[in-house]
Amino acid sequence: MGWRNIWRNPRRSVLTMTAIAFAVALLVFMLAFQMGTYDAMIGNAVAIRTGHMQIQAEKYHDEGKMWQVVEDPAAVADVLDSIPRVAAYTARANGFALLSSEERTYGGMVVGIDPEAEARVSTLKTLIREGEYLEPDDGNQALVGRLLAKNLKIGLGDELVVLGNGRDGSIAAMVYTIKGIYSSGQDEFDRASIQVPLAHFQETFSMRGAVHEIVVLADSLDAAGDVRKELSSTLGEIENEPPLVALSWDELLPGLKESITLDFVSGIIMYLMLTVVVAFSILNTFLMAVFERTREFGVLMALGARPGRLTRLLLIESTFLTLAGLVAGLALGVGVTLFFQSHGIPLGESIRDMVQQYGIPERLYPKLNMVALTVGPGIVLVITFITALFPALKVRSINPVEALPTV
Repeated sequence: MGWRNIWRNPRRSVLTMTAIAFAVALLVFMLAFQMGTYDAMIGNAVAIRTGHMQIQAEKYHDEGKMWQVVEDPAAVADVLDSIPRVAAYTARANGFALLSSEERTYGGMVVGIDPEAEARVSTLKTLIREGEYLEPDDGNQALVGRLLAKNLKIGLGDELVVLGNGRDGSIAAMVYTIKGIYSSGQDEFDRASIQVPLAHFQETFSMRGAVHEIVVLADSLDAAGDVRKELSSTLGEIENEPPLVALSWDELLPGLKESITLDFVSGIIMYLMLTVVVAFSILNTFLMAVFERTREFGVLMALGARPGRLTRLLLIESTFLTLAGLVAGLALGVGVTLFFQSHGIPLGESIRDMVQQYGIPERLYPKLNMVALTVGPGIVLVITFITALFPALKVRSINPVEALPTV
């Protein structure tokens, strides 16, 4: 009976189903687009600096002490080689120092990298804008961030004096020649660090073969959590003082995680507003149904139908109407999302060069997952049900005597 009642006014029912289907399809696509954008943001951030996770001495991330080191990188490498979903890894060592050119002096971070392994983990090699990337046998040559080079007024071939403290408290001093200048688009990274060969760093800063962090890249962002769990369970077997810990990208980049959370919450608020507009369409449909069928309900109640049964009838009608719209909207939304997930959404000619300069892909790809498939339709289902509940309960206030047709 509920299904037949829907088609008593087919035009109104079809328009309502279309509104629900459009809202669901839009929500599925927009949520998938958000998820894909977040993946691109995270991928760009971890590719430039942090990786999907890092192995460090306990409290090194918070305190950054020179003596808080990974004493035996080879032992950690053996563990990483035994984990199937680890795509690549590299070791780095960091030391704060005074960086002096002929004209200026700034404080900054000297980062020792393995050029070959670094190229497999990060996009640093592709971010070189002037000069060349480091080679494994380079000695006292360095890569400098664009903003740091500007502040120090140095260019390719210029000398840079580095003065800092070694791991053992000794003075670490070296003169580096600028081989390349990089630009990542992350101002903090570009103005506060230089990259030098790891072997040369370890010698200059008296590291005795130790490093400060081992950057790990999983074969996908989704696999990073499983890799970290497996890694954390085995790191305790490696002797190190302080003990070693594995930190995920969101612990290393809390600001990025908070930005994504804020953007997601803002999106949900906008989606709720869209759903409220659809809810008014449902409300109008069922209020009209109640008003148009007042005499019908009066006759049914006079024949013995209880108000609760009529309420259930109207709720069944609203459920049929909503589910039909949900199914159609899901089919449309999934189809559109899968198309763009395969082909991508171009960012446009005007900003393509700019985004490529900073390592951001020129196409964004929606990511269809359970969040996109459930959150949007779930919001629509709950709000439309609540909206339909009001006119359905209004039946209980009908007086059969007043509602019966007069002769």
